[in-house]
Amino acid sequence: MRPSSSRKAVKLLTKPAFFPPENLLDRALPASLVGQQEFEQYRFSYFDFTRADISGRRFTECLFENCNFAGTSLSHVALQNVAFDGCKLLGLPFHACRDLLFGVHFNQCQLDYASFQGKVMPNTRFVNCSLRAADFTQTDLSNAVFQECGLLDAVFSATKLNGADFVTARDVRLDPELNQLRQARFALHSLPGLLFKYELVIQ
Repeated sequence: MRPSSSRKAVKLLTKPAFFPPENLLDRALPASLVGQQEFEQYRFSYFDFTRADISGRRFTECLFENCNFAGTSLSHVALQNVAFDGCKLLGLPFHACRDLLFGVHFNQCQLDYASFQGKVMPNTRFVNCSLRAADFTQTDLSNAVFQECGLLDAVFSATKLNGADFVTARDVRLDPELNQLRQARFALHSLPGLLFKYELVIQ
């Protein structure tokens, strides 16, 4: 009997939206949660994680709103269906997060210089985000959406972008010969960014 050639579809993650009242945290952890390693269905609002060490912690079905993660260590952090809304995530090394069940959502976030190198994150949505010089080398972004995002100097190399949506993205620049782009969607204004290596004059 011939094995089926069809692949199981990747399950779409639903942005976390339910949080028990006791898990709505504002600006700082209560003393009872200091040192806790696992957080499930928590909403963190206006936290300042600047240069904090949250390495090794696990966040599942969580939402971070208007939080600052500048210089935060993400070593072995588990982000399992976690949403970031209005957060400063400049230069964050997401590549250091655990691979198991890695799933994220981004809305109106500053992700300049962030690194997603090697992460498997199909169907990820980036909405109204700044991704200047973000590193997507060897990242699986199949069917990802870059809605109204700025991608100036973002790095795409050996990146899986099959089915990705760049229609409303700005400053798209990538080499079709170095990336997988089957059925990826682009607007006409992005054409120069796909052909830059050929030094063509497009009018």
